[in-house]
Amino acid sequence: MAQRILFNHIDVPDIDKIEVYIANGGYEALAKAIKTMQPDEITQIVKDSGLRGRGGAGFPAGMKWGFVPKGHPGPIYLTCNADESEPGTFKDRELIERNPHQLIEGMLITCFAIRSKLGIIYIRGEFAYGAKVLERAVEE
Repeated sequence: MAQRILFNHIDVPDIDKIEVYIANGGYEALAKAIKTMQPDEITQIVKDSGLRGRGGAGFPAGMKWGFVPKGHPGPIYLTCNADESEPGTFKDRELIERNPHQLIEGMLITCFAIRSKLGIIYIRGEFAYGAKVLERAVEE
């Protein structure tokens, strides 16, 4: 089921462009989160959903978000690991190259939920095309 949700709009023509992403409901979840929810509420919803990370361990995302100390005096950073180093996997590449705004929207919601002011995407040199797609999406 997670794959069906994750790749639900992957074949929509030009979904990598912000206007098409928005026309297909993109950034609505971000607007709802920021306008109507509190960070801890979002974290609890993610915990309750059972959403898991896409790495080899499939670690529960909401649990990981809950590890961030509340009221931490220093900066909090969100890092998206787009290395895709597990042998034979192409899960991150597909999302980055074909629907980058979905990744960006997810990161923005996560930043809000964990109270981070900075999100960083680590992407390796072999993904030069994906890096260009992400750069363009961030600029949009």
